[in-house]
Amino acid sequence: MILALAFVALPCLFRAQGAEAAPTLKAAGIERVCVPPERVDEWKAAGFIALPLSQADLARREVLLVPGIRPGGADRVSATRSPWVNANGWRFRREPGKAWTYKLPAGTAALAAAEAFAQGADAVLEIDEADLPKLGEMMAFLARVPVRTLPDVADIAVVDNGSPFLPEVLNLLARRNPLFKLVPQPSAEFRTNVTLGSPEYPERDAADPSAFALKVRRQHTDEQRAFRVFGSEGIIGRLTADGTRVRLHLLNYSGRELEGLRIRVRGTYPNGEALVAGVGPVPLEDHTVDEGATEFTLVRLGTYGIVDLPPEK
Repeated sequence: MILALAFVALPCLFRAQGAEAAPTLKAAGIERVCVPPERVDEWKAAGFIALPLSQADLARREVLLVPGIRPGGADRVSATRSPWVNANGWRFRREPGKAWTYKLPAGTAALAAAEAFAQGADAVLEIDEADLPKLGEMMAFLARVPVRTLPDVADIAVVDNGSPFLPEVLNLLARRNPLFKLVPQPSAEFRTNVTLGSPEYPERDAADPSAFALKVRRQHTDEQRAFRVFGSEGIIGRLTADGTRVRLHLLNYSGRELEGLRIRVRGTYPNGEALVAGVGPVPLEDHTVDEGATEFTLVRLGTYGIVDLPPEK
């Protein structure tokens, strides 16, 4: 049952061809494909989990950004000198339940699969054939992740009022890791409510989304944030918790393996363990609990990692 539930959350590789390509996919470790309805039976006969997806249904899915550092690598946000990261988490959050597709150049399939999985998105992957081995490794890792369904943690509320500036503001907020929840109107649940067009957050300020996101973060204060990561500006996190257990998803958009990431989570938790794609279980080092927060060092992170913390003390 755990494996079946995990497959529900896995992204799906689209294959328009018949099952003559089955040996290549099996060699790469791919077990699950989305195929035209008339080809489902032959793919199942070849030993795959085959889901029907017509070309018309594929065309109706919204195409996502290719995740990673913007091509060129040297592009940077001038006001902050931060790398420009293409990520889709805010879109998944704004339109939960929507069907998506990635059209991916070589070298990006594994990150796209991890991004969709970490956000619980319904995503189909169209990839470059050169990425089959890396995608197979990532999909095998994702299928082994123990299921832990927990609600999202949010620091601030953002009112989804249809402002044309809102998409880029959400994009920049997500990249800076102050966790947010989209709400139809200001919520008393949150000490910080962001409403574009209000006296506190005029739309003219949002014309510079980077500065606007930084303003929101500073107003909320770093001390009040539920999650922080030190050591890289290419990490985007999703924190889930139920008051006792914590699962932190860490997506690495930098394009390189990182070492010695220091992470802070609000709350007091015993030491836990990380599960890192391409590596396996990784211990959390230098664990400390101080002033209502837990800090630890993740010694190694490739494309994707999950940190599970046990029940709060």
